[in-house]
This record gives sequence, C-alpha cells and structure tokens, in this order.
Amino acid sequence: MKVKTFYDQQTATFTHVVIDGNSKKCAIIDSVLDYDQDAAKFSTESADEVIQFIKGNGLTNEWILETHIHADHITAAFYLKQHIGGKTAIGMRIKDVLKMWVPLFDQLEETPITGEQFDHLFNDGEFFKIGQLNAEVFHTPGHTPACSTYHIEDAIFVGDTLFAPKMGTARVDFPGGSAKDLYQSIQRMYQLPDDTQVYLCHDYPQEGQKPIAVTTVGEQKTKNKMLKKDTTLEEFVSVREARDKTLAVPKLILPSLQTNMRLGSFGPKAANGIQYLTIPVNVL
Repeated sequence: MKVKTFYDQQTATFTHVVIDGNSKKCAIIDSVLDYDQDAAKFSTESADEVIQFIKGNGLTNEWILETHIHADHITAAFYLKQHIGGKTAIGMRIKDVLKMWVPLFDQLEETPITGEQFDHLFNDGEFFKIGQLNAEVFHTPGHTPACSTYHIEDAIFVGDTLFAPKMGTARVDFPGGSAKDLYQSIQRMYQLPDDTQVYLCHDYPQEGQKPIAVTTVGEQKTKNKMLKKDTTLEEFVSVREARDKTLAVPKLILPSLQTNMRLGSFGPKAANGIQYLTIPVNVL
C-alpha cells in the first residue's frame, strides 16, 4: 500500500489517494471542490490535481470514499466520478443525516433521503477491496451519526474523528453529535496496534509549520490532549463539551451540507438556467 496525500490550504483539508502498487488500483478519501463563498463560485483545481496524479501514474480508481458529510468543505466526488470513475461510498448511517438535514434545506425532490445518490452504503464491519488491499469499515459516530473510519491494511483514515494530538478530537455539537459516542468510537481505534498509522482529514498549522497528515495509534493514546488511553468517559465528555461551547459555526457549513448530501453537486438548474444554494435563516 502507498498513500499520496494532497493538502488544500483554503479549507485545511487532506485528500488521501490509497494505492495498491501491485494492481495499480486506488481509492480517493475525502476530496475537495474549491469554493469561493464570497463570489459564490466553485472551481476544480484541487480535484484536477488528484485526477492528474491518478492518470499520470497509470492508476485505475475504484472508490471515491467519504468519511462523513463534511461541514467545512465541499466534496468533489461527483466531479471525480465523471473524470476517473469509481464507486462513491459512505457509511450506512448517512440515512440518519439525510433525514435530519434534507428537509431543512427544502430539497426533498432533488436529494434522496434513501442515500441512493451514493453507489454504495457501507455497513459497520463490512469488508471491501482496493485492488488487492484489504479494507474494513468502522462506523465511528460522535462527530456526526454517519462518520466512518476506513481501516486499510495497517492504517486507518479517520475523517474528523481524531486530529493531531496537539488538537485533540472532533467537535460533537452538531445535530446528532455525541461526546459519549465519540469516546466509544475512539476506544475502538485505540484497540489497534500502536504502530497503526492514523491518516487525518484536517490540520491547522501555525505560520511556518507544516500540516500534520498522519500520526499513529500509539502517539494518539499517549499524547492526544483530549483523549489518552487512560482518560475516563466522564473526563472526556466534560472537556469536549466545554471546548465546543467556545467554537464558532464553520464558515462553509450551509453550502457544504446541502452539496455534500449530493456528492458535491450544486443541484439542478432553475428555469433560468442558474444553480442556487439554499441558505436557511436563524436555524443554526
């Protein structure tokens, strides 16, 4: 297994391309569609970089994987599928998130709450292949009900569930979030061998520092500022919920949620030929 990581500075997001060197097949985890909120324009520079890498190295893409419905960036899944193929997939509990958020945006006619817009919905503990690589899906709720971690060979791709040890864990104050669930999800990760690599979805380095894309289970267990191996559930819930009370709403949450539930698509055009976002007022 090889991993090629791309970092989007605007949203501080890592996109990982997981490669089976023998078969030259790959999967993309947590892609990015560039979006300028002030100008209401999107571009595909980040996704095109991934496409160029895959095509330039003679790879065949099999999967476009989402760890969850992101609230801080827009996925490029629909665009990647058009250009390099691959099955789009997310955890089965996406249905809980769709039932929660689709009605809020009044988009029942264009965003199925069944999850059928994804090619595949993973069950907890489901196994799949990337070429000859062995992969297993862990449902890891807490940040959102639909969060999943992909355990591929000797690595896990954790989405927002864990950050670099200096930052701690995901927030849990979104609808359906739960500090207790997050604690239990991370305990599942902490049962893996200490040398298991932990690939992150975000990092926010200070000026002059490089973003941290990967840690290890052992490092998380001994250094994570919020949840070490001996941290109790009560201690974690107290620290996590206190921290969440100080956090602002993610800047891109409204455009991100409604588009990510459609794999990053801005939806059908109106009668005038223009696509529109829906911005509900006084609901967050």
